Amino acid sequence: MSTVLNIFLLIVGFVALIKGADMFVDGSAALAKNFKVPGVIIGLTIVAMGTSAPELAVSVSAAAKGSNAIAISNVVGSNLFNMLVVLGVCALISTVPVDKAIIKRDFPFNVILTVLLFLFPSIKLITGGELFSTPMSTEDAGILARWAGILFLVLFVAYIGYLIYDARKNRVEDEDEIKTMPYWKCAVFIVVGIACIVAGGQLVVENAKAIARTFGMSETLIGLTIIAVGTSLPELVTSVVAAKKGENGLAVGNVVGSNIFNILLILGASATIHPIVVSMETIFDLGLLVIFTIITYVLSFNKKISRAEGAFMLIAYIAEVVFAAMR
Repeated sequence: MSTVLNIFLLIVGFVALIKGADMFVDGSAALAKNFKVPGVIIGLTIVAMGTSAPELAVSVSAAAKGSNAIAISNVVGSNLFNMLVVLGVCALISTVPVDKAIIKRDFPFNVILTVLLFLFPSIKLITGGELFSTPMSTEDAGILARWAGILFLVLFVAYIGYLIYDARKNRVEDEDEIKTMPYWKCAVFIVVGIACIVAGGQLVVENAKAIARTFGMSETLIGLTIIAVGTSLPELVTSVVAAKKGENGLAVGNVVGSNIFNILLILGASATIHPIVVSMETIFDLGLLVIFTIITYVLSFNKKISRAEGAFMLIAYIAEVVFAAMR
């Protein structure tokens, strides 16, 4: 298969992922609305998981095929992109306010999870052995074991449960613009959406690997850059459009929520299906993710992210990608 065809199919895969996620969210949200589920709960669960569907499809497909580097570097790259580019671009358009609840609840949880994601595969390096892991080659730095994946999934269920509890406890009367549709149409949207997400994930993984081999790129690099950016396009487009309309107050919440979902749901499911062997390059990238997550959290203490801070985030992301490409 030619490289041009691989690139074309990669783009088709991204389009299928994004369109599939849109259809899944619309169908699921409308179905929930038909059953009188409050809009805020739909947003906290269905819509949030729908925006993470592209990353989920790619990482789970990669893990199932044993492409460990793509499975974890996709999440690391997506979280870096969300934190530095999505927030950075929104801040350049207009200062981004940060809600008090996010500073007190979601951001600290995101920092803790990111640190755990760094520590779990690093157990071999820290202990000098393979504690809680499975056998691997001497070239690998560590492993995100099945027990860690199960723990992430348990935390994911607990987090969703708490969000729903908190939303119901502090219910605000809101009429979200969720369109209702007949039950049969909801079913079509959900089924077609899932089919597009699965097919798109397969296309992205297979053709990304082919492109990486052709150009001598590592799976880690292509997962950290091309795949991560492609699967994060829904978050970027949504946040930029909202920022242009002056409605960027939820930008930080969307990014932090997406990053939490990426770690708990995506890597949780991927590692549970197949333990993810982690390279030294990825351990280093995870360390950078911890650093930038903490920096962004500290910047949010002023309850806003300024244009200057947004510019710093974009420069930091460009520097990180250039470094990853040169190493």
